[in-house]
Amino acid sequence: MRDFLPEDVRRREYVIGIVSSIYQRYGFEPLETPALENIETLTGKYGEEGNKLIFKVLRRGEHESSGETDLALRYDLTVPLARVVAEYRGTLPKYFKRYQIQPVWRADRPARGRFREFYQCDVDAIGSRSPVVETEMLAAVSEVLVKLGFDDFTIQLNHRQLLTATLNRAGVEPPLHTTALVALDKLDKIGVDGVFEEMVSRNVPHHAAQAVLDNVGSGEFGSFPDQPGAAAAENLGEIMNLCESTAAAGHVKFAPFLARGLSYYTGAIMEVTVPDLAGSLGGGGRYDGLIGMFLGEDVPACGFSLGLERILVVMTERKMFPPEIEQASADVLLTLFDRSTVPEALKLAAELRAAGIRVEVYPEPDKLGKQMKYASSRKIRFAAILGGDEIARGEVTIKNLDTGEQKTMPHPAVADLVKTSK
Repeated sequence: MRDFLPEDVRRREYVIGIVSSIYQRYGFEPLETPALENIETLTGKYGEEGNKLIFKVLRRGEHESSGETDLALRYDLTVPLARVVAEYRGTLPKYFKRYQIQPVWRADRPARGRFREFYQCDVDAIGSRSPVVETEMLAAVSEVLVKLGFDDFTIQLNHRQLLTATLNRAGVEPPLHTTALVALDKLDKIGVDGVFEEMVSRNVPHHAAQAVLDNVGSGEFGSFPDQPGAAAAENLGEIMNLCESTAAAGHVKFAPFLARGLSYYTGAIMEVTVPDLAGSLGGGGRYDGLIGMFLGEDVPACGFSLGLERILVVMTERKMFPPEIEQASADVLLTLFDRSTVPEALKLAAELRAAGIRVEVYPEPDKLGKQMKYASSRKIRFAAILGGDEIARGEVTIKNLDTGEQKTMPHPAVADLVKTSK
């Protein structure tokens, strides 16, 4: 959990602004939910690995000494969304499309791009099983990444029912499916040999574990005699074909090893990768059964979550932010000569701000050299000098701290000078 200094916040706001604006263009509406959820809402939704990472909250007051928990910090934004859909089903549209950008908390071990408190940028569509839903979602995510400046990302695509069919074909008993997928999901971290060893340690027979790795390693959909496997392969093929007509064209790739560890996925699953990042920039999938845990009937749903923190890490390392995001907090520093000039200085500051110029007023009279040095340290490009002579003439002296050039001009001309020099 971290503090964010001004330059950090500017970068975050830049990314969030692009994400939200593009999601809105695709018809998604904003939603926010509380940081805390009832413990029963969260547990049992993320698989055994996820359950271990939930930050639980002790009961308060006279119950505190019991060590019992009744609340928890939200682990993701998907389960709270499912609760909201179940709770407000009667007032939501038939096809509910929402985006949500809020922090989540996981009791994880911090690493590069991995934190205990981090923001997720989620987009979800509720109410339809059509592959158009996945296609539109992949297109929206692709537009976000392209707008941010990524040109080397891949969206890996797989299907939970395809994996289930593969496990059945390999001889993995159904009670071991979840544990086998948890191991397979760690491929990018521990490699093929590590996945094999973990499957075996989780009681998957040697021959079955090897058969799973052989099957998914073929890189093809394969032919499945069972209906769920065949339907899954057909569904994946349709999504990939539809993507060729959207912003996702050229970015989507079948990834047979992709498993995604969360247990609530039921259909297509997806993950965004870039070459120089261990792990993904985001991921998601179809979860047609999750809302039913709260509502009592299954509701079609599909979602995708972009990891804001990892996006920021990669963009910072690659220097992908535009210059204006890295610039100073103000365009002009308004200097103060003595107390008598303060009212006129504040009046000029108000005029410039009304014209859209960012102005910082030096808070106390001081030597002009010190004020100029402060402006330079803050990377402020212009200093406005308003002494008694300037006030008497209704003028102001503007100094460009980059070039050293200095001009005296009427107040209205200052805003134009600053704007044209950006």
